[in-house]
Amino acid sequence: MKRKTGDIGSLSEGKKERKRKRLSFKKRKSTGNLGSLASLASSVTSVETVLSADDERQDNQVLETVHIPSGKPPPLTPRTTSITSKTKFYEQKSLLLDFKREFGDDGDDETPTNSPLPPPPPADPTEEVDSSISDLPLPPPIAGRSYTVTVALPGSICDNAQSPQLRSYLAGQVARALAIFNVDEVVIFNDKPGVKVKGSMFEGVTKKTNANIVLARILQYLETPQYLRKALFPHHPDLKFAGLLNPLDCPHHMRATEIAPFREGVVVKRPVKKGKGSFVDCGIDKEVRIDKELEPGTRLTVRMSPDEESTGKHYKGVAVSPDTPRTELGTYWGYRVRLAESFSTVFTECSYKDGYDLTIGTSDKGDLVEKTTFRHFRHVIVFLGGLQGLEPVIEADESLQEADPRTMFDYYLNTCPNQGSRTIRTEEALLITLASLRQKIEENGLRD
Repeated sequence: MKRKTGDIGSLSEGKKERKRKRLSFKKRKSTGNLGSLASLASSVTSVETVLSADDERQDNQVLETVHIPSGKPPPLTPRTTSITSKTKFYEQKSLLLDFKREFGDDGDDETPTNSPLPPPPPADPTEEVDSSISDLPLPPPIAGRSYTVTVALPGSICDNAQSPQLRSYLAGQVARALAIFNVDEVVIFNDKPGVKVKGSMFEGVTKKTNANIVLARILQYLETPQYLRKALFPHHPDLKFAGLLNPLDCPHHMRATEIAPFREGVVVKRPVKKGKGSFVDCGIDKEVRIDKELEPGTRLTVRMSPDEESTGKHYKGVAVSPDTPRTELGTYWGYRVRLAESFSTVFTECSYKDGYDLTIGTSDKGDLVEKTTFRHFRHVIVFLGGLQGLEPVIEADESLQEADPRTMFDYYLNTCPNQGSRTIRTEEALLITLASLRQKIEENGLRD
């Protein structure tokens, strides 16, 4: 295989040049004469030329031996990158400047005799090194977020799954989309009249299982931190394949060694004197004692006290609202799951005091997102339809007097125009819609 050559000549010419310089060095050593300063500067100048040309070479040849005012020649150093060549050049220039300071020089070198050496250049020679970058202040912490994002979708999307495994996987896709785009609440509404979905407990699963309850249960399970699932979720057929789903890995899904101002926990059954609060399992080495008396098995958010590193038998904390991490720190703290018997009850049973002040419907017959300007809001809700879209859902609700979907929402949008498929599945439309609306939601959501 032929060896490539650079711009400084062929390989044989390079060998001859190195041999000539080695003979010159031996001759200087035997006579003990270092030569005049002009010859030394000429030698270093030739080194700079060789090094500059060496940066452009494509092979891995050895650097040239350099003549310097010392007793022994420097060892041959194999070239690794162009930065090595630049560093060698600065070392040679440093030796030249030391020689000039000691014996003086009447040459016209660009660097002053009494000036210190400039620092070596960074990887990119065109960029200047900013020595004051370490003195810059740290960026301010992210402000709290008071606005909320809610997604409403029908549970009937699970009926389209051909097996329990595929049903669980579909629910996992929905959960991942909700977590990625910081959705605070998900409402599972019934789009089939005559089917009841509410109840104090989620009852079992049969061949005629209720898809709304199955979807809600799996979403709740995935949102719960792993160290709390055993205490909050008993064995159930709906969760048979939930352990195979991709984890959400939300900020409140913390490790045992992670220190944070807030943690999720569950009240444990432990005898406590009256008025002394309760003990909470927060997934760390010791239990946390809070100031409130709560029933065992209750899930809650705990604000950890500053002295959580104490060597006592337990840590200390205060029970707070699940919205506190979001409103104070802007930290996403998971989503809540709510069941609705019909499309209309999504509005009438809203969990927020003032209701949803911005409603968005999605359909292939809607307006383009790019041409829509949002107003400011505190609580926004985004509706997605089922297998047949959102229009049949509104028509099936007998409590609604108006069947035109455009009059039901503030904005009726088409988030995926010019689609290449005849149909878009709900779990796909969820990702597309949230990605399309993300910037407008962040710009118009109120944070105070």
